[in-house]
Amino acid sequence: GEEDGDGGGGVDYKMDFFGKPSFLTVSGQLGGETYACALGDVYTFGPTFRAENSQTTRHLAEFHMVEPEMAFADLDSAMNNAEGMLKAVVGGVLESCDEDLTFFSKFYSKGLKERLTKLVDTPFARVSYREAIEYLQEEIEKDRSKWQFPDVEFGTDLATEHERWLAETKFESAVFVYNYPKSIKAFYMRDNDEDGGETVNAMDLLVPGVGELVGGSQREERLGVLETKMKDLDLNPDDYWWYLDLRRFGSVPHAGYGLGFERLVCYVCGIENIRDAIAFPRYPGNAEF
Repeated sequence: GEEDGDGGGGVDYKMDFFGKPSFLTVSGQLGGETYACALGDVYTFGPTFRAENSQTTRHLAEFHMVEPEMAFADLDSAMNNAEGMLKAVVGGVLESCDEDLTFFSKFYSKGLKERLTKLVDTPFARVSYREAIEYLQEEIEKDRSKWQFPDVEFGTDLATEHERWLAETKFESAVFVYNYPKSIKAFYMRDNDEDGGETVNAMDLLVPGVGELVGGSQREERLGVLETKMKDLDLNPDDYWWYLDLRRFGSVPHAGYGLGFERLVCYVCGIENIRDAIAFPRYPGNAEF
């Protein structure tokens, strides 16, 4: 807060290494947008950090993220790119790593090769968030006791059990859920014109066995709309001056996504716990290495 730095027990940031507060990044995306607006199609691949207190088999406090960002692209382009990349990566593994996959099939996940082959050969399903909610409501009503989170409505942030049901049972394939409610997504995602901005141009890719593997969106390139959204969320525009300048001095429609690398490793290897997919797992209460 502003009162820090007065010697009254607060932190004096003037003495800090950077001379101001600084933080670990949750994503390289905002920087990636800068590069994409200059260079066209780019990607970053680096460590990212989350401070959620999530003790689950698919969350880490530090992990790696592959983040493509593409100029002159919309949400469909981002979905097509994500589908193409995953099919190329998994196809490459099937071609080059048969011995490893045989091992994983035997000891970790029976039917692994068949599952991966199906991913490569089958077009990914695509369903709007509204439709996904309707499918879930219909299914949950059959027996609410089977669900940890049975209350699902427009505006619900989907839980892992919802994501996995859509991918594993409803579609039996990888599935893109797109056009999420604005209220549960980030400020930089582009408002949809057709419903007055109730939803944003965002997508998540859900895969059998893991749930969410990719999250992405078309970015809000309209300066006025972005400023209004930031104001609504009490974000200080001064903190984002350079990001707003990308729009102020001429922008282009652009889109991108982030792929959690360790989740991909889990999926391809049939490993259940993400802590087994990284050399030095760090999660709430544990930073041993």
